[in-house]
Amino acid sequence: MASLDAHDLRHTGNTLAATGGATTRELMHRMGHSSVRAALIYQHLVNGRDHEIVDYLNGQIKKVKRPRSGPSGT
Repeated sequence: MASLDAHDLRHTGNTLAATGGATTRELMHRMGHSSVRAALIYQHLVNGRDHEIVDYLNGQIKKVKRPRSGPSGT
């Protein structure tokens, strides 16, 4: 059985943080990086959030979008 090393634990922690919604800046801080490159690698792993974001935006649009009432003028 293979053992986990510090790199594996760090990778797992950052993957879970990204999955939990950590921003690029938050991931950079957790990893101690000044470049966004490494943080973007972890955020790339959670691309499925695109659907969640779109669903949220659609919900917000539906809240303010109201059907027209009254005569259409034609």
